[in-house]
Amino acid sequence: MKMKREPAKTFKGLLVWQKAHQFVLDVYRLSSSFPKTEIYGLTSPLKRAAISIAANIAEGFKKKGLADKLRFLNIAQGSLEECRYYLILAQDLEYGNTTQTSFLLEEVSKLLEAYSSKIRQKNS
Repeated sequence: MKMKREPAKTFKGLLVWQKAHQFVLDVYRLSSSFPKTEIYGLTSPLKRAAISIAANIAEGFKKKGLADKLRFLNIAQGSLEECRYYLILAQDLEYGNTTQTSFLLEEVSKLLEAYSSKIRQKNS
C-alpha cells in the first residue's frame, strides 16, 4: 500500500529537491579531488549544472502557471543531462569514482520525471 504524502509547503519539502540537493553535495565532494588544472574545464561546469538542477526545481515550485512551472522543471532536466555527460567524462579521465554520484543522478532523474508528469496530469 502506497502512502500518500502531504503536499509540500516549500520546495524543501519536495523529495525530488532533497535528492537533487544531496546530488549537489556529492558533486562537490567528488570534484574536490579533480586536478586543479580542471577548475574551469570540468569542475566549475559540473558544479554549476548540478546546482542548476536543485535551483530550478526550487524556482519552479512557486510558479503559478503550468507552463512556467514546467519550463523550470525542463531546465532542471537539461542540467541533469549535462551532469550525466560530465560524470562520464570524469570517469573516463579517471578523476575519481563516479558510481555513487551517478546513482544519485539516476535517482533524481526518475523523481524529476515523475514530478513533472504528475504536474502535467494534475493540470490536464
